Amino acid sequence: MSKARLVITAVLVEGRSQSQVARDYGVSQSRISRLIKRYTLEGDAAFEPRSRCPHTSPGRLPQTTIDLIIELRHTLAGKGLDAGPHTLAWHLQHHHQLHVSPASISRHLHRAGLVQPTPRNDPNPPTSDSPPNSQTSVGKPTSPTGGWPTAPPSKSCAGSTTAHPATARRSHFRD
Repeated sequence: MSKARLVITAVLVEGRSQSQVARDYGVSQSRISRLIKRYTLEGDAAFEPRSRCPHTSPGRLPQTTIDLIIELRHTLAGKGLDAGPHTLAWHLQHHHQLHVSPASISRHLHRAGLVQPTPRNDPNPPTSDSPPNSQTSVGKPTSPTGGWPTAPPSKSCAGSTTAHPATARRSHFRD
């Protein structure tokens, strides 16, 4: 049994005061008043939890604007022109006096299924029947000379007459 049902039963059936029920069940008196009012208006539906989703979305684009976005996309793409979100936003602003963000346009294009994912930019994708490249095969040398790769020769400062700028500054302060 839900707490709402217990509270409503305690007040209406048992005849206990709202303040006493509030103390016994650990709820506020205003919550009990709201539950009683809801029960008298709706009946048993008052025991069910309500949806928390808003009844309206005031910031939502009107359906006519969404339809116009889709129509513009088809028109521009059919002519071979750019039909991206920024272009559509420009057309909506300059030709229809509608200010819609490119992000909103992109969202509605995705919902309408008008955006195709771009393929990876791999010029030579590997296939299952292509032989492995001997230069990059596991366990084989990767050096063009045929030997195992070596580290680049280290630069030593033994024969150098100029010191590293950081050490040169330090030596300047030591004098």
